[in-house]
Amino acid sequence: MQQMQGLDTVFVSMERPVAPVHIGSVLIYDPSTAEGGFVRFKDILSFIEGRLQLSATMRQKMVKVPFGIDYPYWVQDSNFDIEYHVRHVALPKPGDWRQLCILAARIFARPLDLSRPPWEVTVVEGLDNIEGIPKGSYAMLSKVHHAAIDGVSGVDMMNALHTMTASSDAPLPPDNWRPEADPSQIGMFARGYARSLTNPIRQARAMRHTVPGMMRAAKGLIKKDFDFNALMQAPKTRFNGTVSPHRMFDARSFKLKDIKRIRALAKGAKLNDVMLSIVGGAMRDYMDHYNELPDTSVTAMAPISVRDDSEKNTMGNQVAAMYVPLGSHIPSAQERMKYVTEETIKAKTFTSALGARQMAEMAKLAPAPVMNLGAKVFSRLKLADHMKPFINTVVTNVPGPPVPIYSAGAKLVGLFGKLCLVDGVKLGHVVHSYVDEVTVGFTACRSAIPDPDFYSECLQKSFDEHLEATAALEEHTKARAATMEASKTQRTKAAAKAQTKAKTSKPRKKVSMKTVKTKKPARTKAKAKTNGASKTS
Repeated sequence: MQQMQGLDTVFVSMERPVAPVHIGSVLIYDPSTAEGGFVRFKDILSFIEGRLQLSATMRQKMVKVPFGIDYPYWVQDSNFDIEYHVRHVALPKPGDWRQLCILAARIFARPLDLSRPPWEVTVVEGLDNIEGIPKGSYAMLSKVHHAAIDGVSGVDMMNALHTMTASSDAPLPPDNWRPEADPSQIGMFARGYARSLTNPIRQARAMRHTVPGMMRAAKGLIKKDFDFNALMQAPKTRFNGTVSPHRMFDARSFKLKDIKRIRALAKGAKLNDVMLSIVGGAMRDYMDHYNELPDTSVTAMAPISVRDDSEKNTMGNQVAAMYVPLGSHIPSAQERMKYVTEETIKAKTFTSALGARQMAEMAKLAPAPVMNLGAKVFSRLKLADHMKPFINTVVTNVPGPPVPIYSAGAKLVGLFGKLCLVDGVKLGHVVHSYVDEVTVGFTACRSAIPDPDFYSECLQKSFDEHLEATAALEEHTKARAATMEASKTQRTKAAAKAQTKAKTSKPRKKVSMKTVKTKKPARTKAKAKTNGASKTS
């Protein structure tokens, strides 16, 4: 039995029937690489069951303390049943992308059964009409409660369910899993009550860890290294407010080499800056279409992992937050890239000053009853509809494997992320990199984006604008370089010509004054003539 951490409990407290707090993926596989060229559902079931020991998440359920007086616990489920967690459906013909997105959104909108290990996988057959996907492929729609994993630990779970080759027979570690009996409610209440008496001590310890970071942040504000207000001044948009029970999902895929090229638009830009700028452009175009474009930039929250190597394959969340304006008020893709890159540097400076891990520690300051009560009041009074938002969307970047991976022998050919939505944030983006592609999967409340295919087109348009700006910059740089090279060549030729001329011209002979005999000037008869003239006069 293991007790949850502060941030994990926050996600449990935020759970509502109409707003489940789980994350997930749409994974698409090509079965032609498997033995025999196909994969049965029972093969998938057997494959997952044989690798459960590689993920601590998959056989643990959460047990809540009576009256919510303390953080919940993780317990090894004594009634674990793999066939409950792995389901099987098929798309109707023609089996296209839109049908898959609709099914993924509907399944994702349903809450998980929190009396069981909080994860599900739905195998979807019939993907016969999706561009770029081999006919006969299948998908796995996964969802896991956010209290159990964050983006990085989700990657650990992905690794547990995949192999590096289609026929990997690498030995697995022994399965030492042992089920646990559910703890008694009376015992958990007594323990929770005892812990509540020591809450002030734990809060003081947590505060002690956060004070140095807060002092550094205050010093940075005084020195104007960053502007805290500017980082958290999000306008009110259709992407804010109370969420509905309905979800929409779609995604776009881009070439990794093109994303790397776009970084040239801004000095010091990272891949994450490129994706933030693309999302900012998409949100701009979408809001502009509905005549709802605000004068100021929308703001995104970008999670930052603080998980170290010692915390691999552990449950729960080890994340902090970074707040970045997306430049939606800037029409130019290049100028938006420069703006986002500069703002990201400021946000990183603030996060670094405060301390990413210290930010995660702040979640431990609130006792469980306060979290539960605060979440209920916020939801039931629909305060998200009346408060000024801190952010407008979430953009989380989860790096995937740079090489192909396989599940039950089938090659993974598509990877798209799904994100939970909570009151106040109706749009979330998950950026995944896999092999030579970068994908942006977005999850939205239907009231915010009733037309996900149009928003998907906005993402594509924003990407195209960035790529066109990059091509123009490359052409300008090439032309400038050619001009400079021509000028250099011309100068070189002129210098060479002058040097050649100097070599070919004959130098004057030097005359020695000692060898020259000076001749006496000849005498003239001018005097005689003059005398004669005087006589005749």
